[in-house]
Amino acid sequence: MGELGAEDWRENDRCLHCGGRLLSAYRTEQGTRFWIITEADRSVTTVLLPEDY
Repeated sequence: MGELGAEDWRENDRCLHCGGRLLSAYRTEQGTRFWIITEADRSVTTVLLPEDY
């Protein structure tokens, strides 16, 4: 399960219906957090590690 707060969940839900950018955040078993961002047009999904941010 991801690590987004309620506001981010609501924004993702809105973006699913309106075509906006989607954001997810997760943590590995070792504790490293990473983010997954899908662009509004769904053409690109990017995975960012803390050192990439």
